[in-house]
Amino acid sequence: MKHHRVLACAVMLLSVALASPTFAGEVFEKDGIAINGYDTVAYFTEMKAVKGLGHYRAEYKGAVFLFASAANRDAFLEHPEKFAPQYGGFCAYGMAKGYKAATDPAAFTVVGDKLYLNYNGTVRALWVLDIPSYVKKADQHWPEVRHSFHVTY
Repeated sequence: MKHHRVLACAVMLLSVALASPTFAGEVFEKDGIAINGYDTVAYFTEMKAVKGLGHYRAEYKGAVFLFASAANRDAFLEHPEKFAPQYGGFCAYGMAKGYKAATDPAAFTVVGDKLYLNYNGTVRALWVLDIPSYVKKADQHWPEVRHSFHVTY
């Protein structure tokens, strides 16, 4: 009987953990798709958020990235570290404050050949006020926070 209670508790805890939307890995993804399905290469080539297509895809760090073209996918596959968003696609401003936060693909900044995403346009407006300082802080926090499962939405 005691073993049944332990097993029941373990199953309950596992189901709560799996059902929770506030847990994530090293790359910001939903249902296995990174950065809400937006083409990370297009941020650099078109300087805008472009939705990727399901048939142009590549896996990187356990998440699937979608692309608007085969050329963009191939460029990413050649140099994923060049095109992948900083801090795994989590909010750069949030990372500067020491936590993972979700991002809006339209709230982005490309600085020094690096892509930074933010929670929303309002947070992006704060981010652009002092990007160098925020990058320095975020870079310091990322090694500690990158493996955290908690994400602020």
